[in-house]
Amino acid sequence: MKTVSSQKTVRLNRRRMRIRKRVTGTEARPRLTVYKSLKHLYAQVVDDATGHTLVSVTTNRKAIKTDDKKSFANIVHAKVLGAEVAAKAKEAGIETVVFDRNGLPYHGVVKALAEAAREGGLKF
Repeated sequence: MKTVSSQKTVRLNRRRMRIRKRVTGTEARPRLTVYKSLKHLYAQVVDDATGHTLVSVTTNRKAIKTDDKKSFANIVHAKVLGAEVAAKAKEAGIETVVFDRNGLPYHGVVKALAEAAREGGLKF
């Protein structure tokens, strides 16, 4: 008998693969992927043709950790992260991306990050 956590992981991986077979990043339009752990958020702009990460930002660094919170995976930090990934992508010369929610539902933290990236100038 499978445990509940392993069943959830299997379902997440199915959703992730279902999305990834349709969403691929190219040199002209790389993939903006979001990963959310219990404590932190991670966003990367990836060129899947070459397999290189072009831009990477995370809440797991000293500049963000000014307040004494245990979790930084919230909407406030997602907005900051979305603006930062947009700014870094602009510096790298990236205007348009393909959004990969990585199997997560598009609401809450993921939606806040995506909207902040759009407001920062990324098109997707």
